[in-house]
Amino acid sequence: MSFKVQVGPPQIAIHQGQTVLVTEQDGQITWPSEKGLYFLDTRIISNWAIYADGEEWVLLNGGPISYYAARIFLTNKSILTADGPIPPRTLGLTISRSISGGMHEDLDITNNSMKPVRFQLEVAFRCDFADVFEVKSGRIVRRGQITTEWSERRQRVRTSYSNQDFHRAVTTSVAKAPGKAVSANGRLSFEVALAPGEAWHSCLLYTLEDGEQHFHAPRECVEKNSNSEHSETMTEWLKAVVKIETSNEEFYRLFRQALEDMSALRLPIKCTDHMVFIPAAGLPWFDAPFGRDSLLVSLQNILIYPEFARGALEILGALQAQEDDPYRDAEPGKILHELRYGELAHFKLIPHTPYYGTADATPLYLITLHAAWRATGDQELLEQHLQTAEGCLAWIDKYGDRDGDGFQEYQTRSSGGYENMGWKDSGDSVMYPDGSLVKGPKALCELQGYVFDAWIRMAEVFDTLGKAERATELRAKAAALFARFNEVFWDEELGFYAYALDGDKNKVLTVASNAGHCLWSGIVPRERAKKVVDRLMARDMWTGWGIRTLPASHPAFNPYNYQTGSVWPHDNAIIAMGFKFYGFHAEAARVAHDVSVAASHFLLNQLPELYTAHELSEANFPVQYLGANVPQAWAAGSVFMLTQALLGFMPDAPRNKLYVDPSLPAWLHDLTLRDLRIGKHKLDIRFWREGEKTAFDVIKGDPKLVEHCDIASKAAELRTACDLIQPTQPPAGRSNKREGGARTVG
Repeated sequence: MSFKVQVGPPQIAIHQGQTVLVTEQDGQITWPSEKGLYFLDTRIISNWAIYADGEEWVLLNGGPISYYAARIFLTNKSILTADGPIPPRTLGLTISRSISGGMHEDLDITNNSMKPVRFQLEVAFRCDFADVFEVKSGRIVRRGQITTEWSERRQRVRTSYSNQDFHRAVTTSVAKAPGKAVSANGRLSFEVALAPGEAWHSCLLYTLEDGEQHFHAPRECVEKNSNSEHSETMTEWLKAVVKIETSNEEFYRLFRQALEDMSALRLPIKCTDHMVFIPAAGLPWFDAPFGRDSLLVSLQNILIYPEFARGALEILGALQAQEDDPYRDAEPGKILHELRYGELAHFKLIPHTPYYGTADATPLYLITLHAAWRATGDQELLEQHLQTAEGCLAWIDKYGDRDGDGFQEYQTRSSGGYENMGWKDSGDSVMYPDGSLVKGPKALCELQGYVFDAWIRMAEVFDTLGKAERATELRAKAAALFARFNEVFWDEELGFYAYALDGDKNKVLTVASNAGHCLWSGIVPRERAKKVVDRLMARDMWTGWGIRTLPASHPAFNPYNYQTGSVWPHDNAIIAMGFKFYGFHAEAARVAHDVSVAASHFLLNQLPELYTAHELSEANFPVQYLGANVPQAWAAGSVFMLTQALLGFMPDAPRNKLYVDPSLPAWLHDLTLRDLRIGKHKLDIRFWREGEKTAFDVIKGDPKLVEHCDIASKAAELRTACDLIQPTQPPAGRSNKREGGARTVG
């Protein structure tokens, strides 16, 4: 196709840490809307506009120049002044912004005419200090008092909000302006007088306050800020992570953008004596620590940046529930869902202090612990988090299995809790085949897979730690779960797994993408895998842009809804990895191709949280979901998991091994990975197609570390529970032979 529609949100979003600015494309914040300057889950500025003698400016173009900075170019309409009219397009206005704690804003005006001009430049802004939850819901309640103070001598206006012991404030200071500003009618006004060709400049510095803590704006102007701490941090990040080289330019851009998104979403959290990074879930709504999201993103990044896993394990372990608290859906040993810092959380009007309403974060913690150990070879990591892991295992047995039937169920006990506690957590995401909503407690199919996988992985951990009895116990439990799950959840007539069991233990025979997660976890027997793969790739599920959450044939299907027919990149990446684990290499590559091509339609090749995808055709293109988070950690991390699915990576750093089973498709002829870390080793590996086969060569580092394996056999071997899962035989025609130093895989 010679012409490609580029889609993306009609807004500008920049951020750093837990400060986020979302504006219109012209840099303004309109009210009412969801846009604004957010800080620690509070919208500080809810309206921002700029005028010349009361006239609005005209947008030329604007956008982010990095994840923390933006620049917008505007010009003037016809302006009537006391000195005569200023013709249109005479003036140029550039708004530049940079965030680092607070926000630095540059205002630059140029007189491009041959006559002098004089006018009033006015900057109007309002602050509502609304909680992010209320902004998103559109139901904002003012609980405290807002006051504003202007200091003409100091040239600053301070607007503060107080509700008992909850305080937020913003101080806007004028700097470097040629003359004094005046504050009146909620506006800062500047007298601008310019000779022909002359320029005018002023800075506005926004200092944000949380109680006694002050988050100051960067002092340097954005133009001089290219060598900022952020750019240095990005440079250091790109040095540390895995990079790729490929002749496929679109895939390269997708991978590179994902790296930049992941760098931007690193959330620094202070521990007792040091700082760690945990991935924030996404912007603008989920700039906070999350359990499920942070753990899944850590798994996606395990070979790219294993430090995410270290941070997530440490922070989430420190916040593991220690008591039974129904309002927060907390039970001893449970891993949190979400931690918030706004007014509603402060006064416990919402349970996010933290909130523990997730059924999958606890087994995912165990899976991440094992995966981090396998990638780094660091046994101290296991010993450091063993107590947390034991708490997770105890929670799975006592609270995860609510009724003792051997399956994991969930149901909220909180008045402010979530109806659904799997990754599809919208209230309408679990439905019967007729579209009616399922009543709980609900036992989702993928939850059983996660627990099975966690038990198998922790058995290997306990073997390593010399606790053979615990390992044997967990393998026996995994074997029992494997057998019972496949007896109860499988439906022969449907040829697929039930989405869930309802509160009466009846099968919910809705086809959904969740069953693909069961392939990833290894709880599906080999003889059923093909049926699952075929159903997920059927025309009502597979769009050509990715696999839907719900088939188009379902009565509740709505491609524009959150989780009832949309396409989620992270969901597709997990499914692709599941395909790979069962030897369905072509199908895994098909999913990777779909998501990669879809990404090429989005601005900057930046994958959103989710998108709508009508069936692939020359006339169609993916459409971003209204309200999708961009950037979003799951979406960015999906690129790395899809790469892992193509190359069949399986790290075993404790034994100084990286197993690979590459199968590059025709659309990705070559792929070189740089700075891949396995334990303490660094590797550069080149992969390329030779006919229908894939060859690889270790071009930097010890080639003995890298060994070809049949990944389906290796996955089954690692997940063997008693005699229930036998290693898969390598498909016919696959080989592992040396040709001139390179290894070729059929």
